[in-house]
Amino acid sequence: MLSSNQDKKAIRERAHAARRAEPDKDEKSRRICERLWTLPEFVNAHVVLFYIDVRSEVRTRNYIPKAMASGKKVIVPYCVGDELSLFPLESMEELEIGAFKILEPKKELREKTEKQYDVKNVDLIIVPGVAFDKRGGRMGHGWGYYDKLLHKAKPETPKIALAFECQLFEELPMDPHDIFMDKIITEKEVYDCRAARGLT
Repeated sequence: MLSSNQDKKAIRERAHAARRAEPDKDEKSRRICERLWTLPEFVNAHVVLFYIDVRSEVRTRNYIPKAMASGKKVIVPYCVGDELSLFPLESMEELEIGAFKILEPKKELREKTEKQYDVKNVDLIIVPGVAFDKRGGRMGHGWGYYDKLLHKAKPETPKIALAFECQLFEELPMDPHDIFMDKIITEKEVYDCRAARGLT
């Protein structure tokens, strides 16, 4: 019998392998992001927290300028110690390669008062992840960055995950403190996770 940690490790390995092997990630990412653009949660949001894709994640970086051009206030995360801080982004030129080879705000800009942001003022959070299930269960890399951030957000703030269909599992092992996604968008479907959990 696998322990919970062994179980999670095995799922992460399967999900990473499937995502790396997934063909046409650019085209599938385009379809996913176009679905996001039509959702009421996105249409009605003034302030949107986007992750910036790295390696084999659903690509967001080509859509962040489009969101800014449409009038959205775009917030992006960056690592400070074992937590995420938030940065109001006005131009992709404000980014540089940082920790884990992720595009992050330039260090000289981060300390400016106007470049610090509270997650409680975000209207919509776009969440990355390694594996998901249709109830909205999410598994990250195991470092807890997003778990900590999501616990600080207002409970009513919509949390929408972007994923390839290959990252979906029947049911993930979830701990009591884990936060569920409200919706998951893949190249094939928009999954209403609240409905799957029997919520309205």
